[in-house]
Amino acid sequence: MVTVHWQTDKWVDVQLGYLERHVDAPYRVFAALNGIDDPEVWRRFHFAADLSGSHGEKLNELAGIVAEQSDPTDILVFLDGDAFPVADLTPWIVDTLAEIPLVAVRRDENLGDRQPHPSFCATTVGFWHEIGGDWRGEPWTNAMGREVVDAGGKLLHALEDRGVEWRPLLRTNTRNPHPLWFGIYGHRIYHHGAGFQAARAERVDWAERYRQKPDSGRPLRPTVESPSLGTLRARYATGELHLVDLRPRHLAEVGRAARKTLKLRREHRYFTRQLSSVRGRRLQEMNDRVFAELSTDPSFYRQFDTDVPE
Repeated sequence: MVTVHWQTDKWVDVQLGYLERHVDAPYRVFAALNGIDDPEVWRRFHFAADLSGSHGEKLNELAGIVAEQSDPTDILVFLDGDAFPVADLTPWIVDTLAEIPLVAVRRDENLGDRQPHPSFCATTVGFWHEIGGDWRGEPWTNAMGREVVDAGGKLLHALEDRGVEWRPLLRTNTRNPHPLWFGIYGHRIYHHGAGFQAARAERVDWAERYRQKPDSGRPLRPTVESPSLGTLRARYATGELHLVDLRPRHLAEVGRAARKTLKLRREHRYFTRQLSSVRGRRLQEMNDRVFAELSTDPSFYRQFDTDVPE
């Protein structure tokens, strides 16, 4: 098992407890524990480290460490820190991987996200190595025709380029107090969805915003080709661009970067207002309430999916 916990250990007891209940086979947990300094927490894992980089890079590094200590036929499971099984993984996971090389959550409900999602993914160490498994982001087009970059993008393209069929675990909630959070996938995996951040706007929450402001979202992401003022400032700071090298085209670039920065600030204000709104506060309250329930009631998930097997 490979997992990432960030800035809090509140999910460690929860995740390890559900794994113990629902994995009837020997297993080891390898974890990135960023911002968690308690040595007692670290000792609860087979391997733990405070890793740098993006979420995908941390998962990749952990997978490499697992591979060094495993056989190619060993099962490799990725879990978000706020995700865990609510039904038995064994022998289901063994039987599934005997039929197909990779199974993972796919969040169709998040405006048609197409990629395997790291909240849960299972394959073998050998297959992960064979396809050059990589959790870093790479763009795909979602259901609204927008380009999205998120963890799992490179993995999606690696599977598609090789014509590999994989099995998506889709949301099976019979009740949805939120369109993305509190998800049950395949009647088997729970993903809280907002475990390590304050209640926030998800991609699916921005659907109406995309309709109102076609230039919001991905087109505003600063890039080398389309920088913000901050990106340009960083280039100056590193010496990549010097004042003596400035040309008229650079002034035009500064103008475009200024317009992008203004739009980014507009979106940030919109996002901040959403968090502080009545709806935002209610989401945070609901997030906290569900966490309290799942921490004490092992059958809490039945409020979301009545068809999870006993």
